[in-house]
Amino acid sequence: MNGNEEELNKSVGINAAGNGGTQPSLPTSAMYQLDIVLKKGNSLAIRDRGGTSDPYVKFKIAGKEVFRSKIIHKNLNPVWDERVCLIVDNLQEPLYIKVFDYDFGLQDDFMGSAYLYLDSLELQRSLDVQLDLQDPQCPDQDLGSLELVVTLFPRSTEDREALRHAVRLIWQIYQNLRLSDLYRKSQLWRGIVSIRLIEGRNLIPMDQNGLSDPYVKFKLGPQKYKSKTIPKTLNPQWREQFDLHLYDEEGGILEISVWDKDIGMRDDFIGQCQLDLSKLSREKTHKLELELEEDKGMLVLLVTLTATVTVSISDLSVNLLDDPHERQQIIKRYSPLRSFFNLKDVGMVQVKILRAEGLMAADVTGKSDPFCIAELCNDRLQTHTVYKTLNPEWNKVFTFNVKDIHAVLEITVYDEDRDRSADFLGKVAIPLLNIRNSEQKAYVLKNKELTRPTKGVIFLEADVIFNAVKASLRTFVPPEQKYIEEEAKVSKQMLQQNFNRVKRCVLFLINTGSYINSCFQWESPRRSLCAFLIFVVVVWNFEIYMVPLSLLLLLTWNYFLLASGKEPREGSVVSVFMDCTYDKMNSKKGFLDKFYAVQDVIITVQNALDEVACFGERVKNTFNWSVPFLSWLAITVLCAGATLIYFIPLRFIVLVWGINKFTKKLRDPYNIENNELLDFLSRVPSDIQLVQYKDLKAETSQSPSKKRRNNPG
Repeated sequence: MNGNEEELNKSVGINAAGNGGTQPSLPTSAMYQLDIVLKKGNSLAIRDRGGTSDPYVKFKIAGKEVFRSKIIHKNLNPVWDERVCLIVDNLQEPLYIKVFDYDFGLQDDFMGSAYLYLDSLELQRSLDVQLDLQDPQCPDQDLGSLELVVTLFPRSTEDREALRHAVRLIWQIYQNLRLSDLYRKSQLWRGIVSIRLIEGRNLIPMDQNGLSDPYVKFKLGPQKYKSKTIPKTLNPQWREQFDLHLYDEEGGILEISVWDKDIGMRDDFIGQCQLDLSKLSREKTHKLELELEEDKGMLVLLVTLTATVTVSISDLSVNLLDDPHERQQIIKRYSPLRSFFNLKDVGMVQVKILRAEGLMAADVTGKSDPFCIAELCNDRLQTHTVYKTLNPEWNKVFTFNVKDIHAVLEITVYDEDRDRSADFLGKVAIPLLNIRNSEQKAYVLKNKELTRPTKGVIFLEADVIFNAVKASLRTFVPPEQKYIEEEAKVSKQMLQQNFNRVKRCVLFLINTGSYINSCFQWESPRRSLCAFLIFVVVVWNFEIYMVPLSLLLLLTWNYFLLASGKEPREGSVVSVFMDCTYDKMNSKKGFLDKFYAVQDVIITVQNALDEVACFGERVKNTFNWSVPFLSWLAITVLCAGATLIYFIPLRFIVLVWGINKFTKKLRDPYNIENNELLDFLSRVPSDIQLVQYKDLKAETSQSPSKKRRNNPG
């Protein structure tokens, strides 16, 4: 009996043990059927900042989970009305009931627990039970209660045999189901909600100065988005744009809450409102003025619903790109002739998650229950779980829509653990521009920070088809932000690392200035004489087109250096990061204790150092050909800029630029400001990202199959 069958037996409440490794074995002692109706909860604990919770219930017997209820969102008095039938053989083992608050992407919060003692139940009599929830750490705390209807029946030997036969039939049916179909409804989205957060009006003051520092939180199902904070205002102007996914064909409820940012204290709740997306028409932009509850202000939004399906899950036997006709249709869809149709549809990527070898053992049995999650920005798909193995085979095909060719495909392997959150086994990050079509490749798994290898390799095959013109145009608009990211934490190691990165960039500028200054000081007469002649010639003949032309020459020079093999693409900085090892547990505790009072300030400084370092490294990596696509794009833009400036007088260009700047607000009142140069540089990887995206060479020790071939005895 494999792991999937064991999971099925758990779901019907049987403590199955292997009989020769193939059949479920039922106990020989007395057996009982326990019928439970989970009715509702009363006055459950608050675990979310909005004053509510997203509760669900787990049933356990003898440490094994036998039932998990559905999640009721935003409700402290949830009604489940779920029925479950359990088979128990020992009434001395109580039914352990635990309630949790569901948090997408985070560890679920504990809301209380209770015991139902089975030996106290009467046979064949329905009993209404109300269980008070408690926290063992705080037994006096009121956490609410659960209402159940419980009935206990005796089971005979004949019933036992019939149940064994029923389990066998259920397993055969279950085995024929495709797991991708089971996951499809919960993972594949049916459309996009494009939201522009414009402004707030007449928000209530929360600070002593009569103002607030407002920001807005959005939640649509499991997706969350948090806006930037606008300081000291009651009429904030956000002008942010983001997209959420529609998993429900009818729409769904968009939950919106407004908060006041308080440094060093808990943020204050200003107000909330809801938007029923099912009432909005598709393919049309709606300007909405939403009143917060209890007249606490107003929010102005622009909302557009687009009905589309852009992600899919299939098996290797159902693969679009393997069909020559379908592949040709997709290539035609993204051909240069269609470059100006639907600019947001840049391309598509298909990744085959084949198998993994030599994974880390996460269970006490020396095995793992691995599954994979593939993420492309905010698109997230999951394979099924392969139980009790270190060499799983998934053979799944995931298809994603590409909105930004500079996005990174992340494949993460986890170990499933029903009683706790999944254990991390390894991760790889693959920039879409680094993918070679139809090439099956073994990727060495890395740690969570993507800086060091961990145990195991994963075999992937990917194809990317995109329109280069659309991809180039999308490079100059703001990149899509992730809805769910790990919360920023104070890290002494990260602070030191970012400081060193900034220090390297500053030292480079200082050394360059010292070199130029040495020419003025005539430390080397020959070098100073050459510099003087160049300066005179350039100043005398200077034209503005020489600025992009000189940058073009720098790009060309570095390209030929790279082509000749004289300079590695990553540079010497990469080896510095590869050699870094962090001992977080030893230094984090004391650092947090020391700087807890100024935690937000430290995080701000830490992120500022990271931004400065990334900016300098990205400028450098543009000219180092770290991403050839971007370097070629830079060459194209620089050539166009040089030609434009050469043939058109500068005064006309400046005039057009000024008129455009002054009239942009009049032409589009809701236009979102952006800087094309910074948007371009945001696509260039920094030095630390180059380390994360670098392929590691697989060692022979990573593959158990190679070990067996090398050691036939």
